[in-house]
Formats: sequence, C-alpha cells, structure tokens
Amino acid sequence: MIRNQIAARGVRDKDVLDAILRVPREVFVSTECRDQAYEDKALPVGPGQTISQPFIVAYMTQMLLLESSHRVLEIGTGTGYQTAILAQLAASVYTVELDANLAHLAEQRLARLKLDRRVAFRSGDGVEAWRNAGPFDRILVTAGSQTMPEALVDQLKCGGLMIIPVGRGKTQMMLRIRLRNGVRVEQPLIACRFVPLV
Repeated sequence: MIRNQIAARGVRDKDVLDAILRVPREVFVSTECRDQAYEDKALPVGPGQTISQPFIVAYMTQMLLLESSHRVLEIGTGTGYQTAILAQLAASVYTVELDANLAHLAEQRLARLKLDRRVAFRSGDGVEAWRNAGPFDRILVTAGSQTMPEALVDQLKCGGLMIIPVGRGKTQMMLRIRLRNGVRVEQPLIACRFVPLV
C-alpha cells in the first residue's frame, strides 16, 4: 500500500510513511470491509460516514508540515485512523467528533494500539469543542465545508497552518491555509471528496 498507492503518488515524507506503516488499518474498518483495508479507497464505517483512502490520509498529513512540538486540532475523528497517524508525529492532538459513538470507538482503538497518550478526545461541535485549548499550530479538517469556517481560522496560531476541504457539492478543493503576520494565505492543493462537515 505504502509503496504503490502512497509513495508512488508523491508522498515521500519518511516520518509520515513510517507512521502509516505502524498503524494497522484493518483495526479501523468494519468487519465486512477487512479484506479491503489496504486498498486505496474510502470505505463505509457507518451511516453517512467513511474512512478516508490511505493516500488522502498520507497526503493531508504531509501537507500539514508537522513538527514534534506541534499542538494539533483535528476536526472529525471518525474511526480514529487519521488521529493515530497524527498522534505519532505531534506533541499533542485534540480531536473532536460530532458522533459520540464514533468518538468512543476511536478512543478505544487508539488505547488498544497504545497511541492514545498524546490524544485528547471530545464529542460535539468541532468548531467550538476545543476553543479553550487553542490556539493551535496545526488544524486538520476531515470533512468537507461549504465555506471557510472563520471560527476555526481564529484558532490558528500566528504562523499556523490548516488543511481543509472546501466546496459545495460532492467534490471539494483541499486548501492549505497559512497565517502570516495576521494575513491569511490560501493555497489550493487537490480536488477531493469528503462527507459534509456538520
């Protein structure tokens, strides 16, 4: 998977690839989909929910330009797969999931893999849930937003960076947002398809 689906498509950050190598993706997919766990596609994990394809997880993580000292806010814990990758690369991860059951299952999975030490979990409104813990060095949004959520941009540190899919309809544009001297710089990355940010 790493060689043919991720590295071959341009993700070359060794730390990111090593983190993915250490996480068994089959733990994060449903029993019915276990035989597809290492295929490069999103898989259903519940009503209206999916686990992102491995390439997208790797690509988004690489585009975050993570450092080991960073504090990261993740919006959309989902199954916890992306969270498990982030937890190996950042100093701390604050992750929030609207669906309380999904959040609970993700927390259990990371605990089982002993990857929960640097992670704080919460269920609820992703924009507001961790406001008191900010500002953050990095923000990663794993659901498609119709517009730019300014309340999230406000939680970025000066010099911080956010990756977020933005767009109306089924397809979004993944954007990298940087804050430089109080000015927001938007960089379009790739077209993508995520479940809607609720």
